[in-house]
Amino acid sequence: MKKLIIIASTAILLVSCGRSLSGDGGELTGVSAPNWSEPSPHGMVLIKRGSFEMGPTEQDSLWGNYQNPKGVSIDAFWMDETEITNAQYRQFVYWVRDSIIRERLFDPAYGGNDLFKITEDKNGDPIDPPILDWRRPIPSERRASEDELNAIKSVNWTNPITGEIKLDPKQMIYRYSVFDATGYALRRNRLDPADRVKNTDIVVDPDEVVMISKDTAYINEDGVIISETITRPLSSIWDFLNTYIVNIYPDETVWVNDFNNANNETYMRLYFNHPGYNDYPVVGVSWEQATAFCHWRTEYLKRSVDPNFRNSIEPYRLPTEAEFEYAARSGKTENSYPWKAQGVTSEKDCFLANFKPGDGNYTKDGHLITAKVASYSPNEFGLYDMAGNVAEWTSTAFLESGPEIMSDMNPEYRYNAAKEDPYAMKKKAVRGGSWKDPAHFIRSDVRSFEYQNEQRSYIGFRCVRTQVGFSKVKTKSAKGK
Repeated sequence: MKKLIIIASTAILLVSCGRSLSGDGGELTGVSAPNWSEPSPHGMVLIKRGSFEMGPTEQDSLWGNYQNPKGVSIDAFWMDETEITNAQYRQFVYWVRDSIIRERLFDPAYGGNDLFKITEDKNGDPIDPPILDWRRPIPSERRASEDELNAIKSVNWTNPITGEIKLDPKQMIYRYSVFDATGYALRRNRLDPADRVKNTDIVVDPDEVVMISKDTAYINEDGVIISETITRPLSSIWDFLNTYIVNIYPDETVWVNDFNNANNETYMRLYFNHPGYNDYPVVGVSWEQATAFCHWRTEYLKRSVDPNFRNSIEPYRLPTEAEFEYAARSGKTENSYPWKAQGVTSEKDCFLANFKPGDGNYTKDGHLITAKVASYSPNEFGLYDMAGNVAEWTSTAFLESGPEIMSDMNPEYRYNAAKEDPYAMKKKAVRGGSWKDPAHFIRSDVRSFEYQNEQRSYIGFRCVRTQVGFSKVKTKSAKGK
């Protein structure tokens, strides 16, 4: 009797999981994966998959621009409509600030423990000893104690000369870890030696030592961030977890350091924090800081998603160099700029982007420095400021050979430079040109670079996400694609 019950239960289980097996006649029908319809990311445009000729399509000996295009194909991806703004990046900075304050409110050194003491259970019965729970919401009507106010004030810095009080940039530290799935997948890095070689004519050495490099970081006793690349024998999957600690506050001094003998102190004081610049692209952010922002944005999104589907969320990241050029040119090889015209003005002689129109003349296009994002018309993909305003970081490591060494499918060249590597190996590709560049450098097919830890008043970024599955939104694509 028990055997019959077990068999019947198993049959019910098989029928209830996936498609019903009833009436299939023993044919292969497949089992569907759990249905996951990716929500439309806020403020992003879905770029349709396609192919184009990457690189300059015409000779220009004056600028050293030589025709050497390469046919490549790009999978579909989401892309921010505009560059990340000061207001959006400030959300990241304030999240880090609030996290620090929250920890200090829980720290006995700041006298904040009472705030998080739970002295009664749900039935009102006393708990002895009290439980400390830092997640406990703070009653809005409760007045903060002097110690708690000190915890809140501790993230600020006061200029001893001017008395100005502002957020302390040195304390805005973000720590995150990334699993290197690509490195883990490489056959030479398999934990089981038998899996490293498929050639059955070769005898696998079970004692072979595989050396692996991983990035790690910590804060020393003096509060200094120490970043290292460790090379050691492969021992476990944890060797592919890279840890980073990044100071994420923008360098406001770029407005002074990028321009000698210029009166740019006003931008240094106000550009990132004044509400008048809320919708302007953030600048003074390095490639390392932009990458940290992408990780934070991913984790911030995951907190709002059903836990069962969090692993289905594709991470935010910087666009590859190929993705940026494809998106800027609206998927069309013949477009030298994000618009159809071959010049930088419309038929009505209106400027199509924010750049430097003439020698010493920054204002002819209506702006002196950056402009509010989306001040100009979008390209055919619905993307704004893909030329000019600020140049933008990509995820691609910069080499002079560029696309020539990359695959023709989702081309990308990545190199995570170790601290000990020569500085020349820490170049990252920058695209789009900026408000300070002449017309040639805002072309969609022109490459540039900057060092990954450098911050500039003319470089910002935007995020992308690989598109998976299907979406209910309409795709914006170039005509004929």
